[in-house]
Amino acid sequence: MPTFSPEFNLDDFEYDESAEACHVGDIVAFGSIFLSIIYSVVFAFGLVGNLLVVFALTNSQKTKSITDIYLLNLAFSDLLFVATLPFWTHYLVSEQGFHNAVCKLTTAFFFIGFFGGIFFITIISIDRYLAIVLAANSMNNRTVQHGVTISLGVWAAAILVAAPQFMFTKQHGGECLGHYPEVLEEIWPVLRHVEINFLGFLLPLLIMSYCYFRIIRTLCSCKNHKKAKAIKLILLVVAIFFLFWTPYNVTIFLETLTLYDFFPSCDVKRDLRLALSLTEMIAFVHCCLNPLIYAFAGEKFRRYLSHLYRKCMTVLCGRSVPASFSLPESHRNRTESILNSSFTHYTSDGEASILV
Repeated sequence: MPTFSPEFNLDDFEYDESAEACHVGDIVAFGSIFLSIIYSVVFAFGLVGNLLVVFALTNSQKTKSITDIYLLNLAFSDLLFVATLPFWTHYLVSEQGFHNAVCKLTTAFFFIGFFGGIFFITIISIDRYLAIVLAANSMNNRTVQHGVTISLGVWAAAILVAAPQFMFTKQHGGECLGHYPEVLEEIWPVLRHVEINFLGFLLPLLIMSYCYFRIIRTLCSCKNHKKAKAIKLILLVVAIFFLFWTPYNVTIFLETLTLYDFFPSCDVKRDLRLALSLTEMIAFVHCCLNPLIYAFAGEKFRRYLSHLYRKCMTVLCGRSVPASFSLPESHRNRTESILNSSFTHYTSDGEASILV
C-alpha cells in the first residue's frame, strides 16, 4: 500500500518520547518525487502486460479451462491495482489532494486489487497442486464452473479483507488519511498492519511453498527429461514472490513496532520512512511480472502475440504477413509451457493452459 495511504501520516515532523522534533520532511519530499515516477512506470507496464493477457485469453479459439479463469481474474486484479496508481501519483504531486469520494474509492480499489492479486496467485498454486499431486481425485472438480464459483468467492474474500483498510478512510485537510473512532485509535492501525503481513504475505507464501514442494516431489518421481526445467520454473515463481514482497512486509512489521515506541530514535524513524518508499517500489513491480510469470510463456499467449504481430505488420507494411513469419518452430518448442507439458503427461490434465 502506498506510503501515503491512511496508515501513514505525511506530517513533516514526528515526535519521540522527549518531545524533540524529528524532521522527516526531506524523506517525504524525496518519496513523493521518487514514487510518482515509479508509479507511472508500473502503471504503464502493468496496464500493457495485463491487458495483453486479458485479450489473449478472451480471444483464444480454444475451450476455456479452470486455469484460464484464474489467470484472467489475476489479470483483472492487477489491472484494478494499477488503475489506482495515476490517482496516487496525482495525490503525491498535487497540493489539493482528493475529494472525499475519490479518496475512499481509490483506496478501496487499491486494496481490493492488492489482496485479490495475491489471493489468485495462491489459488493458482493450489490448482496446480490439485492437477498434479491429486490428479485422479480432482479431475471432476476442476471445471470452468468450479473456477467461476471459486473466483467469485475470492473476490468476495478480497473485498472483505480489504474493508478494514479503507472503511475509516476519508479526505481531511487535503490528505487522504484514516480517521478512527477514539476507541479504535490505537488498535486499528496495528490490526491493519498485521492483516497485510499475515493475509497478504505470510499465509500465501506458506500455501505456495507447500503446494510447490509437493509438486516438485511428484515431478521428481516422474521419468521426464523436462522435469528439471519445470522444477526450476516452480522455484522461480516462489523466489520472485518472496524476493519482491519480503522487504516491504518486513518494513511494514517494523513500522508496526514503532507504534509501540520500539524505535524512539529519530534516525531509525527516518531510515524506516525511506525504506518504506524503496521497498514499496520493489513490491509494486511484482504486478508487472505476473503476466511474464503466469502467461507469457504459455501457448495461448504466444499464439495471440504472434497473431497480433502479423496484424500490426499488415497495417504497417500494407500487406499480410504469412504465418511463417511468426515465432520459429524451434523457438516455440523451446518455450513451450514447461509445466503444462510435463504436468499433462503425468496427470491426465488435458487442458492446454498457461504456465503454472
